[in-house]
This record gives sequence, structure tokens and C-alpha cells, in this order.
Amino acid sequence: MAKNALGRGLGALLKETPAAETEVSNNTSRKDSKIPSCIEVDENGGLWIDPALLVPNPRQPRLEFNQKQLDELSESIRQNGILQPIIIEQASEKEFYIIAGERRTRAARLAGLTKVPVQIRKFDDQQRLEMALIENIQRENLNPIEEAKAYYNLVQMSDLTQEEVAKRVGKARATVTNAIRLLKLPEDIQRALTNGQISSGHARALLMVKSDADMRVIFGKIMGSGLSVRQAEEMASSFNDGGRAASKKKDVKKVEKKDADVEAFEQDLRNLFGVRYINLKGNTEKGTLEIGYASKADFDRIYEVLLGKK
Repeated sequence: MAKNALGRGLGALLKETPAAETEVSNNTSRKDSKIPSCIEVDENGGLWIDPALLVPNPRQPRLEFNQKQLDELSESIRQNGILQPIIIEQASEKEFYIIAGERRTRAARLAGLTKVPVQIRKFDDQQRLEMALIENIQRENLNPIEEAKAYYNLVQMSDLTQEEVAKRVGKARATVTNAIRLLKLPEDIQRALTNGQISSGHARALLMVKSDADMRVIFGKIMGSGLSVRQAEEMASSFNDGGRAASKKKDVKKVEKKDADVEAFEQDLRNLFGVRYINLKGNTEKGTLEIGYASKADFDRIYEVLLGKK
């Protein structure tokens, strides 16, 4: 789905925020508003602030930031400045939450900027999360677990269903549902997904597995042998159908119950020869007879009985 086709987008969300209409924004003079003293107003009414006063959005879903990408963005900002204002919310007298634009803020600090353009708004917890979520999805900056947690938190803190969340962020319901399912994976598998050691396709294949033990086996093979997503899916299906259990079964020879007459004959021979091991393989019509002995005395006794010398 194209980025510009996403749900409401940041602009639409800003317009729908009731409190935002009464809050300080661009094109506002300090004389006619309650602009904090630490914010500078330029001749065009634009607002500027020292990025050192900005702190992460408490509902920011993104936890990982690629240093190489930040360095590249920092160089771009050093050359061209920040073209789009950072959306902030006042947290205290000299501290402001970054509602949208944390990457730009971090990059601006790397570039050595002492002031960045901002817009001030006021949001509730749900709106803070939704703003950050939409911004990150539009820029494809969240890893799969961060995105999953963001969707899950949005569902938990609001009365929205997964389908409604999907509409608000411009995603298919299946995308949101499948993302949230990733949170059912064990923590070490989630970390592997976060670190890029396995793909989302691998993770979905692991979620197919009914047995936790089988999941561990497949995960180990993905990490150790580099199984493709297709191979992982095929192995998951095989395990679910009993493939792994079947491979573990040992060949067990079926022991047929002996005829009662045969068993009686064996016991008579034990008594006759004075030995413990007598085994007649077969039946009363055809077979072989095994006689075991444990000493020279046993052998001599069997010999005498067979030759009729006793």
C-alpha cells in the first residue's frame, strides 16, 4: 500500500484533535498567546526550540534507531535544515514531549543544531500513541515487534477493535491481527525478529506450530541452518501432522503370543534338561528349538539326556 494512502494520516489526525484548536501553533505571536518563554517566535510566526528540551513521546512505539540512518539524516539536516516542524506537547515548564519527529530531533542534535522548528499541540494517551504510530508506519521505521506492540497498546487503551485500528492507520485488518500475533512468540524469538535474524515470514511459520518443543526445533534450524520461510512452513506442517513424532519412533517388533501347548512343552524341557533358557520358535508343526546352557555341567547333562545315557 502506498504511503499516501494511509488512513487519516498525521494531518487528518491533527485536525481531529479537539484540544489542538485551542493550542499554540505556527503563525502565532507571543503577544497574543501563551507561548512558553523557552520557545522562540520568528518574524513569520514560526516556533523554534532548543532540541535539548525535547524528550521522547511516552507512547512512542519505536525503541530501536538505526545509527547509520540517523547519521545520514543528520548530514541532510546539516545541509538543508529541518523542512517539516516537529510536533511537540508541553510536559513541564522547560520540557516537551516529541509527539512526531523523534528521528529528526535525534538527527538535529547530531548535526549540532541549537534550535528546531516546532508546532505545539495537546493530546491524550491514545492520540500520542496514534500520532507516533502513524508517523512511523508512513516512514516504515518500526520493526515488526515494535509495530505489533503499538497496535496492541492502541487496542488496549481505547475502545477500538482490531478492525477499527486497522482503518485508522490505513492497514488491512489481517495485517494488524497477524502483527499482534507475533507477541505470542517467546521473548528470545521476538528478539531474533527485532534484530533481523529471522524474518516476519519465519515468525509466522513458527506460530503455525502446535507444539512448543517443535517450535524450538524449527527455530534452531532457522538460526543454525538458514531455513527459508517456505522450508520452515513445510517443516511446521510436517510436525503438526506427526512427522517429527513418527521419525522418533523405534521399530518395535510385534511379539506374538505363543501357543499354550508350546509354552507347556518348553517348561517340560526346562525341567528335563535342568536349564533356564528354552525357546521354541514356531509352532507344533514347524519351528526351531534353542537350548541355552551356562556351564560345562549343563552341557554334559544335556548331552546325556539327548543321547539317552541318563
